[in-house]
Amino acid sequence: MPAAMLRWLFKTCCRASSRQIQSLFRVDSKRSLSFRRDAGSTLPVVALGLLLIAASCSRETEQKSATPKKPSTTSTNPTIYQVKGVVVELSPEEKTVRIKHEEIPGYMAAMTMPFEVRDTNELRRLEAGDHVAFRMLVTDTDGWIDQVRKLPRPTTNNPPTTGPFRFVRDVEPLNVGDVLPEYRFTNQLGQAISTSQFRGRALAITFIFTRCPFPTFCPRTMENFAETQRKLLALASGPTNWHLLTLSFDPEFDTPAVLKAYGASHGQDPRHWTLATGALIDITAIAEQFGLTFWSEDGGISHNLRTAVIDPAGRVRKIFIGNKWTSDGLAEEVSEAANQLP
Repeated sequence: MPAAMLRWLFKTCCRASSRQIQSLFRVDSKRSLSFRRDAGSTLPVVALGLLLIAASCSRETEQKSATPKKPSTTSTNPTIYQVKGVVVELSPEEKTVRIKHEEIPGYMAAMTMPFEVRDTNELRRLEAGDHVAFRMLVTDTDGWIDQVRKLPRPTTNNPPTTGPFRFVRDVEPLNVGDVLPEYRFTNQLGQAISTSQFRGRALAITFIFTRCPFPTFCPRTMENFAETQRKLLALASGPTNWHLLTLSFDPEFDTPAVLKAYGASHGQDPRHWTLATGALIDITAIAEQFGLTFWSEDGGISHNLRTAVIDPAGRVRKIFIGNKWTSDGLAEEVSEAANQLP
């Protein structure tokens, strides 16, 4: 058979319908298959080839359609917890509600914290003091609540639970342009450090505790710091006089060894990123100067979120409130601050 004919066969075989191919044949009374006389003298071989190749194409198509698709290895299904608590504060414009919630066995101690909702209708007809039940949905990187419903108020008046007392210093809030006072801490290597040693460098400070499980709180802060470090290190002609400082307000648990392992798990580069803790009175003072508060509650630690950028002269340049800031925004602030002369 000429090569041109073969190419034509392979090109058109799978497009040929069974009716078109069968039109070249006839079936006699004994159900024997023979080539139609009026089909032409050169087509028997072509027809036979079409039958064979089309059958092969059909089997291949069936095999492909029968082959199951490989399932995705990435799951976005959240883990769901049923939780109860008391509404402390509502912020519908920010789609958040602060709730003092009960212990969530196997996940998180009882504490007071803001939760995000995807639909602000969840917050309708709620007010501070309401007892509520809700679903908490958690993925590796996100967390929110839904199905919020009011519960009957308890008939007994239980006194509020308070954490252990601690000594605090009377400090003034820091605003943009204020000089950061000197504070002394202990880093992840067990070495004494001071905030004054970072003069001449742009310094970003944030606060966490390593046992914090909720993905949009301390874990997100650490991941944002890790991304900020990567972005600043990747700047080909960017400044090098910058540093990141993560302070733990859980010194009893977050020892230098714990902080070292926690930093390593986030890709910490000790040349540009320090994890530290210290005397609780000092941690409390610097935190409160930036507007961060934390307290022990029913075995857990409740807290809000603050991240600050200090310029090379030791003055406050920027204070990020909450967890809405991004690594891009922080990297930009740190880079611009580093380029300022002290």
